[in-house]
Amino acid sequence: ILPPPPSHIYTQSYQTGNSDQLTLYFCFSHQTAEEIDQLTVDEDLNDIERAVYLLSVGQEVQRVSVISNLSSLVRQNPAETFRRVVPKVREVLNGAGAEIQLAAAASFLTILQDDIILIHTHTYSILKIVLLHLNHRDTVVSNAWLETLLLAINALPKETIKQEVLNPLLHQSQLSHAPQARLASCRILGKVACKFDSYIVKKELLPLARSLCQDPEFEVRACMCRQLESIARATGTELLPDLVELAGDEDSSVRLAAFDTIINLMEMMDSDDQLHVVIPLVMAVCEASLQEDEAIMASLSFRFGKLCNELAGRTSRNKSHLFKLIFFGEMCTTGLQTDGNQTDSNNESTLIRCNCCYNLPAMVVFADTAHFLSELYPSFSSLCSDPEVCVRRSAAASFHQVVKLLGSKVQLVHKELLCLLQDDALEVLDALMTHVEETLEAVLSRGENQTLDNKFPDLMAGLLLAEQKIGRSLRWRLHEKLLQRYSCLARLLPGELLHQSFSPRIFIILTTNKVLPVQKAAARTFCTFLRYNRKQEQRQEMMGRLIQDLAQGRSYWHRLRFLDVCETATEIFSRKYFNKHFLIPALELVHDPVANVRYKLCQLLPRLRSSLRLPADKQLLQKLDFCVQKLLCKEKDKDVVAMIRKTVLELDKLDLSEPFHKRQERDLLDQKKEKEETLLLEMEQLERQQNEGKLNSDKHPERKSELGGAVSMRKAKLSRSRSLTSQPTTSKPVTSDRSL
Repeated sequence: ILPPPPSHIYTQSYQTGNSDQLTLYFCFSHQTAEEIDQLTVDEDLNDIERAVYLLSVGQEVQRVSVISNLSSLVRQNPAETFRRVVPKVREVLNGAGAEIQLAAAASFLTILQDDIILIHTHTYSILKIVLLHLNHRDTVVSNAWLETLLLAINALPKETIKQEVLNPLLHQSQLSHAPQARLASCRILGKVACKFDSYIVKKELLPLARSLCQDPEFEVRACMCRQLESIARATGTELLPDLVELAGDEDSSVRLAAFDTIINLMEMMDSDDQLHVVIPLVMAVCEASLQEDEAIMASLSFRFGKLCNELAGRTSRNKSHLFKLIFFGEMCTTGLQTDGNQTDSNNESTLIRCNCCYNLPAMVVFADTAHFLSELYPSFSSLCSDPEVCVRRSAAASFHQVVKLLGSKVQLVHKELLCLLQDDALEVLDALMTHVEETLEAVLSRGENQTLDNKFPDLMAGLLLAEQKIGRSLRWRLHEKLLQRYSCLARLLPGELLHQSFSPRIFIILTTNKVLPVQKAAARTFCTFLRYNRKQEQRQEMMGRLIQDLAQGRSYWHRLRFLDVCETATEIFSRKYFNKHFLIPALELVHDPVANVRYKLCQLLPRLRSSLRLPADKQLLQKLDFCVQKLLCKEKDKDVVAMIRKTVLELDKLDLSEPFHKRQERDLLDQKKEKEETLLLEMEQLERQQNEGKLNSDKHPERKSELGGAVSMRKAKLSRSRSLTSQPTTSKPVTSDRSL
């Protein structure tokens, strides 16, 4: 018995056995009892029988549902589906509307893409249906069937393609047929070219392709021009004269298609073709695009860097090298007016300048770093200060590659780096922060030390300003990414400058920011700064702030943050350092009056226990056991009691659950961390001795040489140790203080 008809559309689903759902849509808003009875389906029918029944006597919405779920039926029972259901689908498609046609095309496309078992034996039956409806009067429907046909070609044998596809193709490519049919012929030609050998392609496909290149409709010529690449890869460079002719076509879309195809085929050409065909064509396109067609210029700007480097050895520097650089500079200012640096709000112009940013690294290679300042720097500076945000974002995304290529001349782009760091658009800062570690490493590790030292204050101020700007926004994910990237400063900046400028700011974020991912990122960066600081008094000061302001803080929220810091510290520090400085303050939080803090401590106990090794840590293990006993015996909060009981079970099986080889790997990694921390302490002692003996260095030059050699030896050992440590912030050798 059906319920009263509601006033909106219902969806009713049927499922039989292990079959997928067959969804039927019922519209009850204006249906009579007889019409509702017609929509009722016997539930005893299986999926195949139900599909055949609905395709035979069902309404259009039911037929669409069956056809849309055809791929599910094929997966369940391919043989029965193609024997009983697909012929019914073929009958329904004759004279069907666009909705059923699109559903059938999409279903057959899904079946071909899924590569279902036994589908290759039924591909021919799919092909017959597709070819029947390929020239549908509705352009959308025709294109949908065309996509299905192009995919079916991959699964068809050569003989079937030749008989069923190529023979009709010769007929429908004639001028007597509609342009839509000729467009489909172009795409099919490009698809089948890779299925045959060069002899068949030259004999049967090449004449047809050439005739379509001369079609009176410019859409057909442009479409065929884009398919010539696949045909040329099968026949060689025989089509090059045709492409050059099309490059001078009266329609811009045809010229653009011909130009793109020639550039894509340039790797197949010999030196003479590149010298006498490609280079003159590129220069002609450059001259014409500046005056007439920005669409071709947009395509050219995207490929310009690769194009210049591939043609670099074909001509002398004086003949075309400078021309390309001048043209690149003109593209970098396309759409910019000289007065007030205003834009003309043209999307094509903006796209061209964005493409120029994408090609900046390739153009640096092309121009050579020796000529960067005179030939490329004005264009680079213009892009970094472009009035459009998307252009500056693209320049920021390529900045790290440019500074790597510049090498010792990296100081030339220092002003542009500061400009991007001070940008008001967060999108620009986001793009810059993605590779800021590589950028800072290139900027701070190369060039003359004196030049870099003079630029330290501006660079540090720019980095801090960028962090504050992002911190004031609501983009907490960007803030988290920035803090993660800033951990690289521990090995790039002098320790004193890092301790004075960045450590206080990171600690403020750790203690005041309310977003948990940002807090954890700040905790990791602060611990990284602490680990690689070589000044004993500075390390004690940083550790003291953690204990006093967090572990012993008046706010329970701060004490929770200390436990988060402990969780991060177990990953960054060696077990010895962690047990000496972090473990006892963490265990003392067992007396905390706030249940949330004790609950967090219970969660952290297995990690704390894994940092202990007997017999060296016997006393610490006793304190941890006392902490567990206190929680078991005196805890009153039910959530904490439940968590400590769960934790005790984890502690009991902690040593048994971990495989021996995993534990051995952890012990080896911990030994490397401890060795690295020892080398940092030794370097600190040597630096102190060097500073104390600086006044006597002139009197005892041999002593100065011994100290310098000892420091170099410690640096080499530290570099080797860090190369073996699998920490994210220790992937590259440490950089010493600039004073050394």
